[in-house]
Amino acid sequence: MKLEIKNLSKTYANGVHALKSVNLSIGTGMFGLLGQNGAGKSTLMRTIATLQDADEGSITFGDIDVAKDPGELRKVLGYLPQEFGLYPSATAEEMLLHLADLKGIASKQERRDQVDTLLRKVNLHDKRTQRLGTYSGGMKQRFGIAQALLGDPKIVIVDEPTAGLDPTERNRFYNLLSEIGASITVILSTHIVEDVSTLCHDMAIIGDGEVLLTDDPRKVEASLRGKCWVKSIENEELERHCAEHEVIANHFHLGQMHITVVEENAPGDGFEPKEPTLEDAYFHTLALHRAGKNGK
Repeated sequence: MKLEIKNLSKTYANGVHALKSVNLSIGTGMFGLLGQNGAGKSTLMRTIATLQDADEGSITFGDIDVAKDPGELRKVLGYLPQEFGLYPSATAEEMLLHLADLKGIASKQERRDQVDTLLRKVNLHDKRTQRLGTYSGGMKQRFGIAQALLGDPKIVIVDEPTAGLDPTERNRFYNLLSEIGASITVILSTHIVEDVSTLCHDMAIIGDGEVLLTDDPRKVEASLRGKCWVKSIENEELERHCAEHEVIANHFHLGQMHITVVEENAPGDGFEPKEPTLEDAYFHTLALHRAGKNGK
């Protein structure tokens, strides 16, 4: 089944135009929605998850019209929001059994079987009787995935799932999401480029409530091949280089500033060719968007 989003717009009461005619087609597998904080990602995720209504446009999943029949989508939806509440005094097992009951899994044995399976899947079975208030950030995120998978959903939404995780927990989470995304639709909303480059076979970049680009991440990277150049500079040289070149990123490595520029031809002046990354393409897309807004 495909998730089809057509001409979706949302303006909040304070005048913020959070979504502007968003169009996306999302099939089975891992789909990455990449954007900065405030780009409109969470608004889009909440709207898909039936937690708020759009002002205009439509969302369908297979033959389900989300606006007309949100209850039908909820039956096949798993959702891990950016922040989700936990009862700190409850154990993981107790909480999942309670949530399974609320989700309509009527059989007590079926609830127990499903909770046991999910706790094993997210590698929390040996911590099932531990209180949730004692869980680390990574353990809480894995618990969040377990609750999102209750009821065998056909579409799962995860919003900023790896923010704040250490490298070990992030890799564990990548493995878990990769396994989940093999057979169902998983939408990964994130501002972390590595999340998308590691997991997703399809993606979109969103900025200021607009979809700026959609494609296979590998093709997005390849679009800058032969156009990326890197140079190490002194800190005080940054302003001059920004005035003379399209500087899309700068970072420090071993105390030395390195800048990346995008130009059709070799800029000379000590620049060396660079194999483009998804992060380069992401920053370039945002730079083009800003330039378009500013009329440059």
